Amino acid sequence: MTHRGPLHMIGNAHIDAVWLWQWQEGYQEARATFRSALDRMDEYPDYVFTADSVAYFAWIDEHDPGLFERIRKRVAEGRFEIVGGWWVEPDCNIPGGEAFARHALYSQRWLAEHLGVIATVGCNVDPFGHNATLPQLLSKSRLDSYAFLRPQAHERELPGQKFWWQSPDGSRVLAYRIPHEYCSPGGEISGHVTKALQQLPVTTEPLMVFYGVGNHGGGPTIENIESIKRLAERDLYPEMFPSTMRRFFDEARSFDGIPVHPTELQPHAIGCYAAHSGVKRQNRLAEQALLAAEKWTTIAAHVAGLPDATAELGHAWKQVLFNQFHDIAAGTAIEPAYDDARDQLGEAKAIAARLANRSIQSIARQVDIPAESSMVPVVVFNPHAWPVTATVELELGYPAPLRGAIELREGLDGRVLDVQEIRSAATANGRRRIAFTAGVPPLGYQLFTMRPGEATYHLGAPADDRMTLDNGLVQAEVDPATGWLRSLATADGPNLLASGVPHAQVIDDDTDTWSHGVRSLWKTTGVFAVTRVRRLADGPVRQLIRVESTYGDSRLVEEFVLDAGSDAVEVRVTVDWRERLKALKLCFPFAVPQSVATHEIPYGHLVREQNREEVPSHAWVDVSGANGGVAVLNDGKYSFAVDGTTSGRSVLAMTAVRSPVYAWHDPRQLDEDGVYEYLDQGIQHFTYRLLPHDQDWRSAAVVRRAAELNQRVTPLIECFHAGPLPPAQSYLTVTGSDTVVVSVLKRAEDNDGATILRAYETAGRPAEVTITVLGRSFDTVVNPHEIKTFRLPADVGTPPTEVDLLEWDPTKPPPLNKIP
Repeated sequence: MTHRGPLHMIGNAHIDAVWLWQWQEGYQEARATFRSALDRMDEYPDYVFTADSVAYFAWIDEHDPGLFERIRKRVAEGRFEIVGGWWVEPDCNIPGGEAFARHALYSQRWLAEHLGVIATVGCNVDPFGHNATLPQLLSKSRLDSYAFLRPQAHERELPGQKFWWQSPDGSRVLAYRIPHEYCSPGGEISGHVTKALQQLPVTTEPLMVFYGVGNHGGGPTIENIESIKRLAERDLYPEMFPSTMRRFFDEARSFDGIPVHPTELQPHAIGCYAAHSGVKRQNRLAEQALLAAEKWTTIAAHVAGLPDATAELGHAWKQVLFNQFHDIAAGTAIEPAYDDARDQLGEAKAIAARLANRSIQSIARQVDIPAESSMVPVVVFNPHAWPVTATVELELGYPAPLRGAIELREGLDGRVLDVQEIRSAATANGRRRIAFTAGVPPLGYQLFTMRPGEATYHLGAPADDRMTLDNGLVQAEVDPATGWLRSLATADGPNLLASGVPHAQVIDDDTDTWSHGVRSLWKTTGVFAVTRVRRLADGPVRQLIRVESTYGDSRLVEEFVLDAGSDAVEVRVTVDWRERLKALKLCFPFAVPQSVATHEIPYGHLVREQNREEVPSHAWVDVSGANGGVAVLNDGKYSFAVDGTTSGRSVLAMTAVRSPVYAWHDPRQLDEDGVYEYLDQGIQHFTYRLLPHDQDWRSAAVVRRAAELNQRVTPLIECFHAGPLPPAQSYLTVTGSDTVVVSVLKRAEDNDGATILRAYETAGRPAEVTITVLGRSFDTVVNPHEIKTFRLPADVGTPPTEVDLLEWDPTKPPPLNKIP
């Protein structure tokens, strides 16, 4: 045929490391698959195999050196093509922006060292949608092309089979939606190729079709390869041949008129944004703990000479990256897989906690704190590159001088701060817990000192049962009949809440684990009913109202907390969920006319429609209009929807819980009397904050406030010692613009004493900033939505240089290891 093709046939084996099996089985399937691919190469001189997921190659290298050597030789010949450039095929909505950078950093450098190549083609064929920042993250990782499957044609119309996929900063990669499927039957594949051709345009430009047994590995079979040879001889089919993705994209990009797609690739399987709350929150906690630990280990190496922890942190990151595999992070694997994920993410968090503690203690021990018999010092550490005012909660063991009232000062003899007694974590004599408001310098620390005082506020019933919260910045009122807020406003602003919408809605959800075939999860079947509302705290630092509700056998507790100096109401949530085939939506009705809904995505933000459809969002979602709005911040939820169908009102809904059957895939139907395990049963905890503002989200510093919720300040009770450090210190500041956020400060992977700093622009506006870090300052311009990475040499006199996400000079070829 002259009007189709040529058809590049990509032999591959999609390997789900975890899905309907645990990782140990995936470990073996990777070995068996690669061995089969190498055997086919021995049998067919023109056969080419393509694979992604660097973790699988690391597995082979660590336990089968003979097989790895065979892989190395075929890679050098160009017959074993490595694509993807990431640790696994992750879920492309749930990981944070920095996690995507680490997928590339650790993977591409591993390939360069062990195989003497890097990937240049991105490949994520199985994940369930792709966030809008990916083109920038890919291009800055030396990946110029991208192959994907979902959303498929019936889910999202795209400008073409191939298109320039463009992120908000203007970065582009050439993207291609593979037709039909990424895997094929093990035998004759004429049906597979025919179905693919039916989805492809009629063109003489090059086209690409994947084949090979997949999901549980396998790869192209002898029957597959022989079938392609036969089909290539038939004039009803285009010219077809074994090929590589690199060859296809090189040929495809040479044509003019390629259209542009400037936003995310969604939706597919919208239930994945909420399925398995536990693994999603542990992912968020692990990511944030590692980012904070890297900052403190970097500063401690500079201040205290602590040894480099790059290798330990790299191992911890790889544990997180592996558990971002799409079927793990999306919540679609079997139940035992989440025991493994709990342990592996727990290891990552433990490493981060140990290194962070060692680092801040090595800094705190050098703070000059003169001995004073009746004084207890506390050092509070701020992990952010801007000043933070936060409420510190401190558990005390009743040191003798502090058994009664406490006087707390900033520094050794600075201003006196309010202290409030709050409920201890221990139900035992000899412990107490206090709260106070701490102002801490950017990425640094502040010393506070406690002494016996004349007055304090103790835990107990407040003087009255008022349902209002007011700290002079924010006002809110709880309606005891509904358990939700009757009003929410800034000090001088209007009430931003609408009425008539139940807050805790129970949703009928009979969809499978992925929620295949739907775009919205909002069939309300009931609401939680209030059982008790009471005011538990009313002091100079904290006001707190506790609301208890029930639905069926489930229980919901929301503690509304307003602290002194805070611009947001914090809501601490405990859910004991016992429902099946249902979901819990926490709904926030806002009286914001002409509103716009803006959602955080990895390293960016996106305005989306208010059409009740479920969408993946990160640490904040904001609904704003001409007269202000409200941002909802969270520490571990990813599934949201906004209903703007009623004039003058927008209802933001957070899907907090979903309870389908584990690993239940449509079209399989549940037996009426079948025995199944259901997701999200039992108790879970999370926190959200309601941040009202008079203007738009940018003026309210929403990005910073969400970061402060997810990386909190750390208090440390200290002792007396002489030292060279002052009572307060900052190690990194950014001046000139408050829209540039420093997300990373770490030691360079090259282990040459250099430091890596990464920042990104958060508001869509160009910014000129001066960055001062660890004794040096430099100026830079950060373009709208840009992610920018700097390498700071060990010699402070040598100026910083801009590098890519792999920590390499982007103007030079990659430093590949020469493999004999």
